[in-house]
Amino acid sequence: MASQPILLFDGDCGFCGRTIEFARRTIQPRVRFVPWQYADLAALNVTEDRADREVLWISPVGGKVYGGPRALSAVLMCGRRRWWLLGVVLRLPPVNWMARGIYRVVAKNRHRLPGGTATCSLPSPMRGNPDR
Repeated sequence: MASQPILLFDGDCGFCGRTIEFARRTIQPRVRFVPWQYADLAALNVTEDRADREVLWISPVGGKVYGGPRALSAVLMCGRRRWWLLGVVLRLPPVNWMARGIYRVVAKNRHRLPGGTATCSLPSPMRGNPDR
């Protein structure tokens, strides 16, 4: 297991890639960003289906896996100091309830968002093979 948390994201998605670059520059979290397509998912105890569906935070302590808004909260909390409070707020009800709904809408429509491409909307087995 890594000594640093890992954030798995969809490396084929332009929107996801842009979001990761924004986080690296602005939030500057102490986390290793890894496209799930290049990760050993079995060793991380993650399925391809789950990794394709949501961003995932892998804790270095016990290998706990958090997805979606909880993963984003963890990124904020391990970033520059001023982002910590936003990460905490994102975990509190009713904010976390709303965040789950918003996250689902964004995840399902990421191909329509800035940086997104039609590839973002395809299931992972079909990416790079338009004949399927």
